[in-house]
Amino acid sequence: MKLLVIEDEQGLRENIMSYFNDGNVCESCATLADAIYKLSNYDYDCVLLDIGLPDGDGFAVLDFLKKNKKDEAVLIISARNSLDDKIRGLNIGADDYLTKPFHLSELKARVTSVYRRKTTNGNNMLVFNEINIDLPGRVVSIKGSPIVLTRKEYDMLLYFIANKGKVIAKNAIAEHLWGDEMDMHNNFDFIYTHVKNLRKKLLDADCKDYLKSVYGIGYKFLAE
Repeated sequence: MKLLVIEDEQGLRENIMSYFNDGNVCESCATLADAIYKLSNYDYDCVLLDIGLPDGDGFAVLDFLKKNKKDEAVLIISARNSLDDKIRGLNIGADDYLTKPFHLSELKARVTSVYRRKTTNGNNMLVFNEINIDLPGRVVSIKGSPIVLTRKEYDMLLYFIANKGKVIAKNAIAEHLWGDEMDMHNNFDFIYTHVKNLRKKLLDADCKDYLKSVYGIGYKFLAE
């Protein structure tokens, strides 16, 4: 999962980043301006949004997402405990609202729940033809037989299925799955290696060959 943490309180922001970094790609910002910039240029699975930002009202982030037809799941994390704020946030696009202070374990449970509802309409299983993915257990099965994927291969498969039928550029794959870590790479050869390994594991399990290379651009996961 790729997360954007919009929180101006440095200590809390760093704690959230540290807590979610295991198995996720986490990025952060502390101002409304930076949040709009990141959301204008990148896609995220879930946004953790503090509505009390130093340079503006965090509700503007929800307005931006709605206006630009972006589908990031949004969980508001706020010290404001008023019913009006909660209703306003949920009415203009937030998926959940958590009042500070909170335990990080509860925040993670809320994020997982919101993301699951957003991507699978509340189901715990993601099914695409012969591919079955148990989301809570992170188990992928092909025609009923489980296969072993690395964390990045699993995340890549989810990303491809979520964007099936679309041509996805290599840099978009790298940015989505590796975030700021991609700056350590001089080229996108590592993307080819991960795609090659994922494709081989799917084919070895008697899965149809959905992954196609698009010359000079990236990859496409067939929608059929």
